[in-house]
Amino acid sequence: MGRMPKPIETPVPSRAELIDHLVRTRIAGQVATPRENNLSHYRKLANGDRHYWLGLELGDRWSDEQDVLAVMAERCGVVDDAEHRQGQDTIDPELTVAALDRMAARLHKAALDRQSVLLATGHPGGLLDVHRATAAALRAAGCEIVVIPAGLTADEASVWQFADVAVLERGATLWHTHSPAPMAAILDALAAAGRPQPDLVVADHGWAGCAAQRGLDAVGYADCNDPALFLAEAEGTLQVAVPLDDHVRDPRFYDPMVAYLLSAAGLTEA
Repeated sequence: MGRMPKPIETPVPSRAELIDHLVRTRIAGQVATPRENNLSHYRKLANGDRHYWLGLELGDRWSDEQDVLAVMAERCGVVDDAEHRQGQDTIDPELTVAALDRMAARLHKAALDRQSVLLATGHPGGLLDVHRATAAALRAAGCEIVVIPAGLTADEASVWQFADVAVLERGATLWHTHSPAPMAAILDALAAAGRPQPDLVVADHGWAGCAAQRGLDAVGYADCNDPALFLAEAEGTLQVAVPLDDHVRDPRFYDPMVAYLLSAAGLTEA
């Protein structure tokens, strides 16, 4: 039997090359998420709709949607003009790469200290392989990838671990979810089993928000219509929120971004 071919490795782009790639693939730049959708989500968060809080406790600190817009312009790069009500909106690719650099620094620390890391996604159609590749690199560097307890459920679905990444599964399908309940189920089950909480959580959506709200070190990815994680970063609850379109046309478009992230974290030689 012949040898299995090695997987094709994505070259590590320079910062300028990555920025160009992010814009061309619409991971950043002029993204597909319309302005109307962004503003609607900012308004609903400000009005106290907990679906948009992503597991965070925001109190009444962000009850003015203009304050939410100001943070999103600063940390995500959406258009800062409050009169821009419809049409195109943007994510600043420079902010995306700067956040990737901050995430890389935290991943580097995790590898140096051989920390335990839990990875999870509420956007498996777009980000599952981003998290899988990160988990593989951290494991190779000596980190413990947290194995979640068996038999967990949340939101009338199963909480599984697939390719080292926690996901929500229902009806043989991986589900897109903003809910914090699956992460809460994992953290509660770890505690009930007498197991330690993760040293670091790498996630998105409510998975990241729940972990950060519980005081864990957490970093994550967030789209321009998911303001809660950016507010949490602004308040210091979440360590890093990377702005990007979290479901572009082809998930392979994220590969150069992951190559850049892991190289910046010093994990490519692990």
